[in-house]
Amino acid sequence: MARPQMLKLPEVLAELNMSRAAFYRLRARGLAPKLIKLPNHQVRVRRADLDIWLARYEEAA
Repeated sequence: MARPQMLKLPEVLAELNMSRAAFYRLRARGLAPKLIKLPNHQVRVRRADLDIWLARYEEAA
């Protein structure tokens, strides 16, 4: 089964096992994956951006 290319924020939070508040704290510090705001005001994260973000933290660990 192919993974979706654009993830909803709840999907990202579930994958990271992270609360919305913790995610937005990271975002405020410029440390979260890039969000895309759609015209309907929903946000998405590109799968590729999330994978790159995770890989960067795996290398640092």
